[in-house]
Amino acid sequence: MVNSQGYARFRIEAPDAQSVVVSLGLGGTKGGTPLTKTKDGSWMGTTAGPMDEGFHYYHVTIDGGVFNDPGACNFYGSTRWESGIEIPAHDQDFYALKDVPHGNVQQFFFPSKSTNSVRRAFVYTPPSYDKNVNQRYPVLYLQHGWGENETAWFNQGHANLIMDNLIAEGKIKPFIIVTTYGMTNEIKFGGLRNFDIKPFQTVLTEELIPYVDTHFRTKADQAHRAMAGLSMGGMETHMITLNKPEVFSYYALLSGGLYKPEEIKDKSKVKLIFISCGSKERPDGVKNAVAALKEAGFNAVSYISEGTAHEFLTWRRSLHELAPLLFTK
Repeated sequence: MVNSQGYARFRIEAPDAQSVVVSLGLGGTKGGTPLTKTKDGSWMGTTAGPMDEGFHYYHVTIDGGVFNDPGACNFYGSTRWESGIEIPAHDQDFYALKDVPHGNVQQFFFPSKSTNSVRRAFVYTPPSYDKNVNQRYPVLYLQHGWGENETAWFNQGHANLIMDNLIAEGKIKPFIIVTTYGMTNEIKFGGLRNFDIKPFQTVLTEELIPYVDTHFRTKADQAHRAMAGLSMGGMETHMITLNKPEVFSYYALLSGGLYKPEEIKDKSKVKLIFISCGSKERPDGVKNAVAALKEAGFNAVSYISEGTAHEFLTWRRSLHELAPLLFTK
């Protein structure tokens, strides 16, 4: 449970255990909360301080073994399924489940000759998609972060609810979102140092995008295609948009690096560069990068999520700010 000050209290049933610790953050990087055994055999404890608003991963270590909390939902992060906790945010209304028309999120599978496999993706189609069968839509290809997978943006990120609410408020033009797994092989901790973008770039640009354009009612051209990603997904976005400038017209890095003006050889078809991060990350770098892009003549926008770090509230807010800027030209 979470109190009004943002402290999280945990209760775990483990009557025969000698030690129970709750570890917070992706991979438990935000430290542990030792629990104390009560008279009834359960273990209880409260975080040492209030947690940042928004979503956080956590797991439980019982006598050295790592487990998920059986009383909580699981979310894929840290290259494994982790428990998750939601700390109510003061601005959570923009990703709340409301009584508005809702789009659909569906799983689909597409063939990948380059990886000799069948791969999975998810697609969000807006509420109007099934009502007007003649209408076509732009597409945002939205990538997850390291250790996560194609479920992250809809489960942890609430991307579909953010879209539904923005559409209901008349703040955006409806578009499709596609998410897919951003790896083609197993990556362990520290493995990103040797990450090669080319295999995934092939999957995305030569296999997934043609499949989506064939099986969904898309506007299948560069002018109506965007790519964005959080953290590692931002790194992928940065590399792919530079390597394949003919594919996308809208670029967005969410806590995922920076663009330099000299990296982009032809700015004529780049309609937007959006760069964001949390105020607890490196906001000055984001602001300076966007200032340089603007000076070079790019339509560039920065967004800083106040009071957040490298976490999903930063990226939910970033998507909320990004979406109204897409496909406006």
